Amino acid sequence: MEVLHVLIAFDSTQQALRAEMLLEYAEIEIDICPTPKEITAGCALSIHFPEEDLLMVKEVIVQENVEVRGIFKAIDSGYEQVMM
Repeated sequence: MEVLHVLIAFDSTQQALRAEMLLEYAEIEIDICPTPKEITAGCALSIHFPEEDLLMVKEVIVQENVEVRGIFKAIDSGYEQVMM
């Protein structure tokens, strides 16, 4: 079965690096990647993670007040926003 990935886009590099640290601390499997051109964000870094971890990622973001541009899921025509 294919693992579907979700992506978090940020408006600042500071928030991206902070989220990376917090998610790694929460032992969530993540990858830092360039923000896809289809997503308009103020930061060139995004974080990919498996869709199965979406609820835990949302929890960390809300608890730690991480500022995100949005959470996006890859679809055939690009990306679809699943959370602001």
